[in-house]
Amino acid sequence: MNDRLFDSPVYVKEGSSLIQEIACLEDALEFLYNWPKHRRDPVYRVTLNACQSAFEGKTPLSAARRAFCKFAQSLDIFEEVTVPLPWATAPDHGHRGTALV
Repeated sequence: MNDRLFDSPVYVKEGSSLIQEIACLEDALEFLYNWPKHRRDPVYRVTLNACQSAFEGKTPLSAARRAFCKFAQSLDIFEEVTVPLPWATAPDHGHRGTALV
């Protein structure tokens, strides 16, 4: 089990139609490391520091997730997902009420 898994994923917009799921601390750090250098402002640095501190076990994972959400909201890339996305649901193959073994 990944002890750095967020209690719930964060979804961010990339471009006009792609939504990326940030499910754990490693996803958040990868997203931040790939963030364009010319767009790295103080909010970015605070978020990166919070995530790195959580990675080192110095701050709670929830604080890193909260910082990442605030970062995404400040850039208007935070995506509120109220219904399961297609890749997050299992296909229905007519096995209602039966366990697949």
